[in-house]
Amino acid sequence: MRLIDTHTHLDFHPFDPDRDQVLARCREAGVERLLVLGVHQANWARVWQMALDEPSVYAALGLHPVFLHDHQPAHLDQLRGWLVRLQGQHKLCAIGEIGLDYYIEAPDKARQQQLLDAQLDLADEFELPVLLHVRRAHAQMIATLKQHKLKRAGIAHAFSGSWEEAREYIRLGYKLGLGGAGTWPQAHRMHRVLQQLPLDSIVLETDAPDIAPHSHAGQRNSPEFLPDICRELADIKGISPEQLAEASYRNSCELFGWG
Repeated sequence: MRLIDTHTHLDFHPFDPDRDQVLARCREAGVERLLVLGVHQANWARVWQMALDEPSVYAALGLHPVFLHDHQPAHLDQLRGWLVRLQGQHKLCAIGEIGLDYYIEAPDKARQQQLLDAQLDLADEFELPVLLHVRRAHAQMIATLKQHKLKRAGIAHAFSGSWEEAREYIRLGYKLGLGGAGTWPQAHRMHRVLQQLPLDSIVLETDAPDIAPHSHAGQRNSPEFLPDICRELADIKGISPEQLAEASYRNSCELFGWG
């Protein structure tokens, strides 16, 4: 199987002891490309350097809503500066991770919205897709995306919403990022949604080091587990792992403009 991990945080500190070995095991497992996401200004340089150093790694840069307390007004200007400098670089393929998170305690919804709107404006200006973090905020995110109408859409990452919400994202041209959460036996709603999703709406991801699949319960999640995630999700959907892997690979390449 040929696979692309559309959402991983391989730059995070849990991978410091064995990052090179993880990448080697990914190659052996057929994980050909990994998209590593920036979440705050302090890790953009690390993510970008990793993309330059590793042929299989690609980068996205953004300001994540969970790290709202770390973000300064100047960081938006700095993000735009990065996008100007890197414009046309094939290793920069999206803006993200950005979004809305109403799950955290006492979320500052107004400031999250302002930050999201500003980054969606940047995505429109630089014609880049977006990688969206959405927790307990699908209705507001969908309403926001209807207002912005980006040229290149993107991915609703770690999707665990309803079929109705999935259908709205798909209508807007967005792919749904599926990973370890959907492999757990108790994820009944996600299983029902997965069984209804058209293959051309699905991309695979790990969100490593978080959200390990059921087959690796209690372990640090890793992009090398993507084949297992693919097999488990394919079994739930009632198709072969090869079918799901091929669809995800094709959808990812179309979204990011990879030949």
